[in-house]
Amino acid sequence: MSTTEIQQVVGAFATMPAVIPTNEHPLKRITVLGANAEGCALACLCLAAGCDVTLFSAYARDLDPLRQRGAITIRGSGPVGTYQINQSEVPSITLSSSLDEAVLDADAIFVTGPVLKQRTYAMVLGGHLNDGQVVVVAPGRTLGAVETAWYLRVGGNSSAISIVELQSLPFWVDDRGGTLYLTETGPVTTAVLPSGNRGVLGAMAALIPDLAPVANVLHSGFGDASGLVEVVALTLGGLALQDGQTPLPAGAEPLENRRVFRTLLGERHNRIVTTLAKERRAVAARWGVRNLPSTDEWLDRFAGTMAGTMVRPVPQPNQADDLIRCATMGSLVPLQSAAQLADLPVPATSAMIELAHQSIGGDLLHAGRRLDNMGFVNTDLDSIRTQLDAMTVAT
Repeated sequence: MSTTEIQQVVGAFATMPAVIPTNEHPLKRITVLGANAEGCALACLCLAAGCDVTLFSAYARDLDPLRQRGAITIRGSGPVGTYQINQSEVPSITLSSSLDEAVLDADAIFVTGPVLKQRTYAMVLGGHLNDGQVVVVAPGRTLGAVETAWYLRVGGNSSAISIVELQSLPFWVDDRGGTLYLTETGPVTTAVLPSGNRGVLGAMAALIPDLAPVANVLHSGFGDASGLVEVVALTLGGLALQDGQTPLPAGAEPLENRRVFRTLLGERHNRIVTTLAKERRAVAARWGVRNLPSTDEWLDRFAGTMAGTMVRPVPQPNQADDLIRCATMGSLVPLQSAAQLADLPVPATSAMIELAHQSIGGDLLHAGRRLDNMGFVNTDLDSIRTQLDAMTVAT
């Protein structure tokens, strides 16, 4: 991709007028792209906040079960209750399979799902956005807002918009036969592109509980530890790497409700996570980002706790493959990409990428979120940082 194309992307976000939702002009019309469990939970969260909510999917297999049930039921933490679908008499979630209609008058558009689906949405949204709209990448993982900005521009967007990156979702979602069980994830690190449009984060706080704004999307992205925790926990097992479960007498079986995500990580897993965390901090420092969370804080944030309100459920096997794929492509690969441009070796990160590739297949490295795929190919790190700074600082 040419330098001219890079400058177009950078210039569009550096010079666009600041059309910013604020506390005085709240986000009231919300569209959620993606009717997976997380998208459904976000739709309920926004409806509970008093918004008009549209839930979009292009796939009948996603929308038909929701139409048949007529409601989404939430249990556990967060907006507990039953949320009606397609009802005119009461506040309800509107289902849509028309992207045009879904995004036309939306104040904010949540882009959910794995990295590949987020890219697709960004491409097709390019010609559909209007001045003042907000695109929310959830979860953003590492460099999610930057990649979304690139694909929106490639897709034809020239409107004055804001891109909010939620490093994660406010809840872990466990879909049990159509009922969604939510547990809290703790503070949700967030930033906005351009960073001068911070007023939008005040409006977002009315929708997302425990929002924790940071300086810009580089700080948010390097603070993402999903790849460290998820890929290690879900790919490395066996007797040599003892998990974190309490030792039991011979023949005893652990209680199902004690089998939580954090138990997948034992002492030796945590050593690997610590090594990966050191590499992430070293790369972040080269890019001017410091004061990242401690490894223990990252573990609590992304693996959850052993008990209490912040317990993370263990995913099903098919969900585990999806998590490995997305965490590798959206967290480990961009870290390696940033390290290469900084001429900094990250052997543990590179090894985990290869292990994930061997585990689930697919060319995760080249399909991942890479700066060179977004046109940032200059070997001068200071020059690349200047380009990114232009995207993340409004003038």
